Amino acid sequence: MNCIFCQIIAGEIPSKKVYEDETVYAFCDIKPMAPVHVLIVPKQHIASINEVTADNSAVIAHIYEVAAQLAKELGVAESGYRVVSNCGTDAGQTVFHLHFHLLGGTAMKTEMC
Repeated sequence: MNCIFCQIIAGEIPSKKVYEDETVYAFCDIKPMAPVHVLIVPKQHIASINEVTADNSAVIAHIYEVAAQLAKELGVAESGYRVVSNCGTDAGQTVFHLHFHLLGGTAMKTEMC
């Protein structure tokens, strides 16, 4: 498969793993936008939020559970953090494998755009 995240999950491309279970893989972003910048990716290839269905939506809840756990482990739960998922080119999605950015460790702008 040509998907870079599928290749990372398969161990074909190295990454700095932060967390892994049977459903998701989390790793440090190679171009961090905050002191804490972790990508949380479902192991099942889902291209974007547009492909979330009743059959695969449980992974989204699990991703948020993992995000909360990682925020605590990485020391940003108390000060605050952001979880972001871009959907489509206009929103800035560059890898078409559903993923969530966990960002923290600094004060962030409150404007969304």
